[in-house]
Amino acid sequence: MEGLDYTETFSPVAKLVTLKCLLAVAAVRHWSLHQFDVQNAFLHGDLDEEVYILPPPGLRRQGANMVRGASFTAVLLYVDDMIITGNDNTAIEELKRFLHNNFWIKDLVHLKYFLGVEVAYSKQGIAISQRKYTSDILEDAGMIGAKPTKFPMEQNQRLTPSDGELLKDPSQYRRLIGRLIYLTITRPDITFSVHVLSQFMQQPRKPHLQAAYRVLRYLKKAPGQGVLFPSHGKLQLKGYCDAD
Repeated sequence: MEGLDYTETFSPVAKLVTLKCLLAVAAVRHWSLHQFDVQNAFLHGDLDEEVYILPPPGLRRQGANMVRGASFTAVLLYVDDMIITGNDNTAIEELKRFLHNNFWIKDLVHLKYFLGVEVAYSKQGIAISQRKYTSDILEDAGMIGAKPTKFPMEQNQRLTPSDGELLKDPSQYRRLIGRLIYLTITRPDITFSVHVLSQFMQQPRKPHLQAAYRVLRYLKKAPGQGVLFPSHGKLQLKGYCDAD
């Protein structure tokens, strides 16, 4: 905010797009994925001194990239959740020992659950889904017993900002759409519908809420559906999969 904290530098966290990119590369390269929980992350807060980071010995510049021989290790950090992967298991073990010696961390071994995203492994590749998150949304909305539908939105449906009765409690609609936006991480098939519904968050009306409930009925058809990062062939999405 300009005038208040405009010059402050905030701690960067990994974006979920980066997470999916990393999983896609790991699937193709057959890299192992390690997960850690930094239990005392918030104890390392205030610093009165300027901090400078020196490149480690042996690091050389090639174009715009910094590499150390043929070894590559990636560390993805989101507040106190950490993922480590790479092509050099020896380097990864050295890094794990260094982290254990300097921080209070918990080794969760293989990556299985990260920021509400469930990770499953198979011969086909790495699959991600949000089954539990989807089930929680359906339960909170009272849609567990609802009849599933084949499509998230009616064909040629037109929603307007002025048609229909205003909702007495718009926070219900806003919370639901916010959760559906987060669900598009692993459900790109509802992206268009959620994009349309998010345009009415300022003054939601009953037709908007009914349309949102239809999206929930569509999700009920396959709550464990997600995205598969294939382990063979070109690095690309291969459609959807049920993460069972």
